[in-house]
Amino acid sequence: MNRVVLLNMRKTEAKVLIIDDDEDVLFAARIYLKRFFSEVSTLSSPRKIISTFNESTYDVVLMDMNFQQGQQDGREGMFWFDKIKEVSPETVIVLMTAFAHVSVAVESIKKGAFDFVLKPWNNEKLLATIHSAVKLNRSLKKSDKLEQASSGFRKDQSEMVIGVSESFQQVLKVVQKVAATDANVLLMGANGTGKYVIAKLLHENSQRNKELFVHVDLGSLNENLFESELFGYAKGAFTDAKEPRMGRFEMAEKGTIFLDEIGNLSLNLQTKLLSIIQNRKVVRLGESKERHIDVRIICATNADLNKEVEEQNFREDLLYRINTIEITLPSLKDRKEDIPLFVDHFLEKNKKKYRKGKLQFSKDAMNQMEFYHWPGNIRELEHVVERAVILSEKDEISKEDLQFSNRKPGAAEIDNLNLEEMEVHLVKAALKKHTGNISKAAKELGITRNALYRRMEKFDL
Repeated sequence: MNRVVLLNMRKTEAKVLIIDDDEDVLFAARIYLKRFFSEVSTLSSPRKIISTFNESTYDVVLMDMNFQQGQQDGREGMFWFDKIKEVSPETVIVLMTAFAHVSVAVESIKKGAFDFVLKPWNNEKLLATIHSAVKLNRSLKKSDKLEQASSGFRKDQSEMVIGVSESFQQVLKVVQKVAATDANVLLMGANGTGKYVIAKLLHENSQRNKELFVHVDLGSLNENLFESELFGYAKGAFTDAKEPRMGRFEMAEKGTIFLDEIGNLSLNLQTKLLSIIQNRKVVRLGESKERHIDVRIICATNADLNKEVEEQNFREDLLYRINTIEITLPSLKDRKEDIPLFVDHFLEKNKKKYRKGKLQFSKDAMNQMEFYHWPGNIRELEHVVERAVILSEKDEISKEDLQFSNRKPGAAEIDNLNLEEMEVHLVKAALKKHTGNISKAAKELGITRNALYRRMEKFDL
């Protein structure tokens, strides 16, 4: 019984909906993804989309682009994409397509799709894409009512940015100065401080805003997939390379590429990335032809890269290349004036989501949230508000209704000294802490990735 509970705890809290007319695809995707996410549902007909969303909300939708037999142009998928965005603007949509229809998928990203997955998919790539989509769903929340100081930015972007504190306004001033340039930007700050939001703001206020903003979560990307994902590959470059494919750098041509969690890259991959940034050329796997690229590069990390350079874990020349402009995002504890704004924003969003229109926070509850130190920053605040809305039984949320994560994960869960049980516990705790990121979990445990994989297989994790 305890094992089942722990396995459930390890899953990412997210509602994922898979839409495809192929029952085999639905079965395979659901069986795989339900190991990692708390709720995975399927839908075999797109005609049920509206009624399904009337009954429930979803964080991420994984949807095929073609449903009717003989249709290959992707128009059907984009029709239903628009319908989902109408009824649930905050749902992040990932499209599924075959090799032959990659160009259609790229066009869909220009229209607002988050990403696409090729059929037949690679499990690790599928998982990384859905994890990134969930992170986007949590991080990028558009305000329904808040208007705050954001002079100099495009009007439609002011909804993305919440904050009147001096520390955050200083960030916005730098963003305003830098956005119109092509300077490489390095965004620093703890997890949950809104680095994705600022990266998107830089793009939307640049001269490249008509082109793609391509987000690459390097923390979720398997090392073996790095080159094929970023640089692309030729037909026959490896076993599953049935058709040529452009990489993320080519996809971002004339636009912006956002390299998130760059501090997680190995030294070997740092060298390859440095070459691309220096020469502004990519070579697809299996080719010798150099392809020139014109992209704006924005990077982000929660690591202290200067310290990593001193410890020889990060290349100094790469750091110089990516931090022409360095912007450090303040933690929420240093933005006390902004906490009530975020609380109001997330309260209004979740009141609509869970149909609790009269709900408000009591003064004591609001004081409690302003006093709390928020180690998980904005992301944690969002979760606390949503949980309080869900569990509330009255029209007012009291401080007793709030649940904060004050203790370290798993700190009080070790109740015996059995070596194997402790090892199982530590592996689970590391995977949970780093939301399934193998590289980070292995580094935390002080073992190699392969050693961690062996333990996961041994303990059936």
